[in-house]
Amino acid sequence: MRGVFLDLASLAEQDLDLSAFASVVDDWRSYPSTAPDQRLAHIRDAEVVVTNKVVLDDAIIRAAPDLRLICITATGYNNIAIDAARELGIVVSNVVAYATDSVVQHVFALILAHHTRLFDYTAAVKRGDWSNSPQFCLLDYPVRELRGMTLGIVGHGELGRGVARIAEAFGMRVIVSQRPGGAASPGRVPFDELLRTSDVITLHLPLLDNTHHLIDAEALARMKPEALLINTARGAIVDNAALADALRHGVIGGAGIDVLDVEPPPPDHPLLARDIPNLIMTPHSAWAGRQARQNVVDETVANIRAYRNGAPRNRIA
Repeated sequence: MRGVFLDLASLAEQDLDLSAFASVVDDWRSYPSTAPDQRLAHIRDAEVVVTNKVVLDDAIIRAAPDLRLICITATGYNNIAIDAARELGIVVSNVVAYATDSVVQHVFALILAHHTRLFDYTAAVKRGDWSNSPQFCLLDYPVRELRGMTLGIVGHGELGRGVARIAEAFGMRVIVSQRPGGAASPGRVPFDELLRTSDVITLHLPLLDNTHHLIDAEALARMKPEALLINTARGAIVDNAALADALRHGVIGGAGIDVLDVEPPPPDHPLLARDIPNLIMTPHSAWAGRQARQNVVDETVANIRAYRNGAPRNRIA
């Protein structure tokens, strides 16, 4: 069996153990990255293709006659032409629950950085404000405590539930949105109610047709003026230009963003403008704990082994 990893560098593999790949695929190749015009050459004779973010569209999948298994080193699969894979009998497997701890701690890093004014105080100390203070402390920026705040979770899967557990430990009140566009369900609140009542909203749902720009200008306007938006899911769930405008005009209190609608972003991306206040941005790194990345490798190897044993796991198609 011939296998290929199309974008190994996306896992920052230098500190990972990759030896198990050679134990499940007889002829194994890997590329640091694969440009769009290199895809066909890289997968033409492969039976197993592993990809993180390289797009395998309808035309590419149909042009690879030996392809039998696509393994995604992520949970989201919007970069794969699933319908074409199903039609051709190609198994598609992803990995789930691999980065829960990494993502959850990142969510709270963003929340706490905002509400403790971490970067404002760090900058103030470096400017010399503390040294020049008449008091023993510096209290120029109001700090807010999480206890008693309402945390609204949109997407209550593995990650949403993990965030809820930590939020409750901080003494936050947790509410969970009904599935966007779905029917009412016990224990869930309407999406509009979550927007209006949450002090912090955190997104943990996939990018689908009905979640694209779920958080648009209208949704942002319904949020509390002091509310904080956290997105560690997919960038296009949020209308990025609308969020930039909302932050500039004080429509919401702030945002912690780990994902954008175009990645890597162009220099003129709306959320990279220097005049946007109360925005903390990280470069799609919430998932990137070392153990989380090793989990991706181990789970992908397990997916390949299960396929070879005739019992595919984590199947999307």
